[in-house]
Amino acid sequence: MNPTSPAFVILFAVSLIAAAGNMGLQSVLPAIGRQFGLADTLVAGAFAVSALMWTVSSPFWARLSDRLGRKRVILIGLTGFIASMTGFGAAATAGLEGWMAPLAAFALMAAARSLYGVFGSAAPIASQAYVADRTTAQGRTQALSLLASAQGLGTVIGPVLAPLFILPVVGLAGPLYAFALIAVVVLVVVWKRLPSGEVTRIPTPAEGVAHRGLWKDPRLRGYLLFGLLVTGAQAVNISVLGFHVIDELAATGVGLDQAQPFVAIALFAGAAGTLMVQWGLIPLLKMQPRDLVRWGAGLALAGNLVSLTAPGFHGVVVGYALVSMGLGFARPGFTAGASLSVGPGEQGAVAGLIMSIAGLSFLAPPVAGVALYAWREAAPFALNGLLLSAALALCWISGPLRRGPPDLPDRDETPSSDTPPASQPGPEGGGRLVSE
Repeated sequence: MNPTSPAFVILFAVSLIAAAGNMGLQSVLPAIGRQFGLADTLVAGAFAVSALMWTVSSPFWARLSDRLGRKRVILIGLTGFIASMTGFGAAATAGLEGWMAPLAAFALMAAARSLYGVFGSAAPIASQAYVADRTTAQGRTQALSLLASAQGLGTVIGPVLAPLFILPVVGLAGPLYAFALIAVVVLVVVWKRLPSGEVTRIPTPAEGVAHRGLWKDPRLRGYLLFGLLVTGAQAVNISVLGFHVIDELAATGVGLDQAQPFVAIALFAGAAGTLMVQWGLIPLLKMQPRDLVRWGAGLALAGNLVSLTAPGFHGVVVGYALVSMGLGFARPGFTAGASLSVGPGEQGAVAGLIMSIAGLSFLAPPVAGVALYAWREAAPFALNGLLLSAALALCWISGPLRRGPPDLPDRDETPSSDTPPASQPGPEGGGRLVSE
């Protein structure tokens, strides 16, 4: 499949709208929770439940796409996304307009978000499998990387567009309706225009059978623990960001209704920092996994220290941008390092472990981070300081991280310019690449 073909463009749009809608929701959810007068931890919990369901359902959709076909599962995933965003928006509107008690409205919002957790992974997984079925081994990595980059682009577009849809009639729920409507258009295009001719499907490999003990393999333990530490810290930063921006602006007299564009600016700064690192600095500097994990943990630690000490909105933005840049280095560092540390027959199992880390990091950490923030503003950043200090120390304590992957002949350890950027919202922003 040529990346310039109409079919590939359609699949790119599928991934783009999912990531943009997810980040658009992330940008307005703290303000909705504050207007409802709910505890901030309840708001974070809605995303934690969704992340759990995403992680559990992903293998099911991968296998189902082998049996039903890629196009049908893409349509199922888009339908679930539309239903989730529409239901979330309707419940938010009911609560904001006083048609329903805030707690009841939020329960419906959480149910709608859980619907996304169940169905949300179907479209990106089937899209990636669709591309893999129709590309040669030589061109598959570039095509899948380009497809995955749509998620990184969506994390930039979503927060930028969301404030534009906060209109007088629909209020904070406007972005949810808007992204659902755009997804309806994409759904119709997929249904009408995406070819569904039969090809030889590349089956999704079963995970967790032949390599159940791989998580404790000494070649991988350091990388997996590092990944859990840094992605857990990222989850805390993302979950706290909206509330932090709102509170810093409130101290200067900016009300909740006027704070939303500033939340979008902070999210945009983080996404742009990630893209700059992964599309610019890593290829330019030709960094290897050993350097990526060190710079990643160090920059993320510096970002949390800025968030801990720098006052005002600008301190929040600079701190979050530094954290995002750090994760832009760290994520390809530990994923590439783990992959390069094992043989070809273990790649599927390693990919499954990396996906599990992404899911785990967005379960407890967001709720814990928001709970700590409600107790003391500095507490979540202090916690992240400990997590990232441990990750940085691990870069020298762990032998595999200190030495880097073994230098095998004819292997280039430098992530290419096509390496997709790490998604901002966690597991819900990305699927699992189908191995070649």
